[in-house]
Amino acid sequence: MGIEVEHLVGGYSQVPVLKDVSFSVSDGEVVGLIGLNGAGKSTTINHIIGLLTPIRGHIQLGGVDLKTDPAAYKQQIAYIPELPVLYDELTLQETLTLTMMAYGLDVEKTWIRAHELLKTFRLDNKLNWFPANFSKGMRQKVMIVNAFMTNAKVFIIDEPFLGLDPVAVHDLLQLIEEARGRGAAVLMSTHVLANAEKYCDRFILLNQGEVKVSGTLDQLRAAFPDVGGSLDDIYLALANGERND
Repeated sequence: MGIEVEHLVGGYSQVPVLKDVSFSVSDGEVVGLIGLNGAGKSTTINHIIGLLTPIRGHIQLGGVDLKTDPAAYKQQIAYIPELPVLYDELTLQETLTLTMMAYGLDVEKTWIRAHELLKTFRLDNKLNWFPANFSKGMRQKVMIVNAFMTNAKVFIIDEPFLGLDPVAVHDLLQLIEEARGRGAAVLMSTHVLANAEKYCDRFILLNQGEVKVSGTLDQLRAAFPDVGGSLDDIYLALANGERND
């Protein structure tokens, strides 16, 4: 069932940022949410995770609507924000334990998975550290571990590569592929277009709060026949208003 966004109109006031946005992300699919700063990517994500209430339109995750069953809706989501959010008074171990409890996970079994991820991201010897001790990249790695130790059905990932070293980027992309392989729906917003082009099944290109074009890379190329064939070329064409309708 994945993610279903239908005719979404919304924003941070009565003046909408998003204007009739519709798209879907199927189970076992990675979809890239692409657009300039201010295009509406973060606003779209904030509506999906329930931080903003739509003015109009509907959002469902796995066939569940946020309004009708908020607990079941949010239970499906693992979210990696652009800016890491950690509790200053909690150690890394306490942070992960809190997430396990919030998701109702088997703590003993989940710690097995958590330790694997901590070792992958070279955090396994930092369980007693507080957020003040972590660099920006390490904070981002904590958010990644926090998300991928869950059994979430939907991953919402917002600019995940900022601050990560190349090894961590590779490890994150492997986790995304693994999530897709086990049937999770992944929506990823990023400006790192080379990674998006390589790992995403489809793309949604937002511009000024509207979906300008969506589809596979081949479908995007068909929509922009007079530019180069890379996602970067298509992105620049969209930014420059050069789409050939």
